[in-house]
Amino acid sequence: QSQGYYFGSLQADSAGGACPDECDCPPTFPVAMYCDGRGLTAMPTIPSRVKYLYLQNNAITAVPDSALVNATNLVWLMMHYNQLTSDAIGKKAFLKLEKLERLYLQHNNLTTIPSNLPRTLRDLRINHNKIEKVTSADLEGMDNLTVLYFHDNAVTDMGSSLKALKSLTLLDISANKLTKVPEALPEHLHQLYLESNSIDSLPEGFLGGFTQLQYIRMAHNQITDKGIPPNTFNVTGLVELDLSFNKLERIPPVSTSLQHLYLQANQIKEFTLGSFCSIVDVTNFSKLQTLRLDGNEISRQDIPSESSLCLRMASTIEV
Repeated sequence: QSQGYYFGSLQADSAGGACPDECDCPPTFPVAMYCDGRGLTAMPTIPSRVKYLYLQNNAITAVPDSALVNATNLVWLMMHYNQLTSDAIGKKAFLKLEKLERLYLQHNNLTTIPSNLPRTLRDLRINHNKIEKVTSADLEGMDNLTVLYFHDNAVTDMGSSLKALKSLTLLDISANKLTKVPEALPEHLHQLYLESNSIDSLPEGFLGGFTQLQYIRMAHNQITDKGIPPNTFNVTGLVELDLSFNKLERIPPVSTSLQHLYLQANQIKEFTLGSFCSIVDVTNFSKLQTLRLDGNEISRQDIPSESSLCLRMASTIEV
């Protein structure tokens, strides 16, 4: 062992315990502990000074109640790519982490969201697990959560579990088993990703409740024309809308402020200019820059010549 290591652990000892042999605690960054990719099957002992703990890419199967009891200063806890199951996470395992902001649990074998997660979390990644249901208690009181990655799980219905997340700006629930858009979505969302589910229709006034939503991705669902209430997407503020790989036969009306519209691989049979502009003059025209219509039942000839006035900013229209 190099002298630097000894110096590091001497320094460390004065602040709540030595660095475990299987991990690295850099003397220059004493609040971090790197245990990633070490073939660990169990949780190491964590000194109380540690704020940033890297445990990803191991084979850890359990987080007992006692595992994090000294680690009360943790701000980041990285546990993605392990073999955690829900039964093997203690009910109180995360209870004392009152400063935790980032928790990465993606690519494990969880079937439920662990209980008693810290309410201080800002960024929770729990995608690529086997979670089948979410209750409102799971996420209740998470007022600071801004990012929730929940894609690639097996949830069929989220109930109203997301309503409490009043700071949430990014929600990714793609690749689950949803048949409808979750009700009561947080109003400050900026990005909403719902692709690769089995959604066939959208609720009335679905986008009216959002004040900052700019990006919606709903590709690879089962959405039909009659599943879209009138003017669903005719809302200002929206920048990007992805409805590719669905079952649309018409272009839904969109706001003139929309910049990117993806409709490829649907069954669209006509190019309706009114979907983009109801009136065209010097000030009224579509801000659309990207329009993809390839893989539908229309060709370049179906685009009327006057569309260049309405779609005057579209650099690419793919058919």
